[in-house]
Amino acid sequence: MDSQDAVPESPHGAAVEAVGFGVKGPRGWAFRDVGFRAEPGSLVAIEGPSGSGRTCLLLALTGRMKPTAGHAEVGGLRLPRKMAAVRRISALGHVPGVSELDPAFTVLEHLRERALLQRRYDGSVRALLRSPGRRAAATQARIDAALVASGLDLDALPKAERTSVRDLERLEALRLSVALGLIGEPRLLAVDDTDLKLSDADRAEAWALLRAVAAAGTTVLAVCSEAPEDALRITTSTTGTTGTPDAPEAAGTTEAAENTEADTTEEGAADALAETGRS
Repeated sequence: MDSQDAVPESPHGAAVEAVGFGVKGPRGWAFRDVGFRAEPGSLVAIEGPSGSGRTCLLLALTGRMKPTAGHAEVGGLRLPRKMAAVRRISALGHVPGVSELDPAFTVLEHLRERALLQRRYDGSVRALLRSPGRRAAATQARIDAALVASGLDLDALPKAERTSVRDLERLEALRLSVALGLIGEPRLLAVDDTDLKLSDADRAEAWALLRAVAAAGTTVLAVCSEAPEDALRITTSTTGTTGTPDAPEAAGTTEAAENTEADTTEEGAADALAETGRS
């Protein structure tokens, strides 16, 4: 790892900045001319109709889709040059076709699998030399902390930790996906379809959850159909993508650059998503 890949320990959350940021597919722009700045620990809501490039923007800002115009910085790491480094400090919650829950798995199986993968790929040599008991305790501690942060109460589920994902309510599944993302202690957490198929009450709970994650220090990017007033809004549409220049202080943001409207096409967004394995 070179010096530019080094990740500062403080603050925990990653600042996110985009300048003229865009992704173009064979049939047009997935999104274009995005510009904004979010401070560490911000709640950033990417709102707009389906097919307007919301998910493409989410994936591009987390280093999982290569931009074709402009640049962005996440935690001081410049995109597109440092995509791998950005992936290491970010995590995906629910993103259909990219990081979906397996309906046949139980909640416990998902949690254990994610914790073991996390330990395998980012564990230090010193951690690997710990006794099996200490490693197991450290894994359980990560799971417990993620469950607390996501507000997922295992005892309240139909079969507790052995409840299958297919038996979860939509809000419970969202909490599980957030918990899985937080197991890796990311500086940036990205969640797609935040308010999809949620009642008004459940939608309020979902945003309360993401506000709490952001307040604890992790920057949150959340795709939605309608953003809450206290979030920094990035609005996508089939005629353009804009960032709000009047970001509220409650979102932890201090600056958002103006954007020009652009020709964003549903076909362009679909093409770009197909590159990640999602059709």
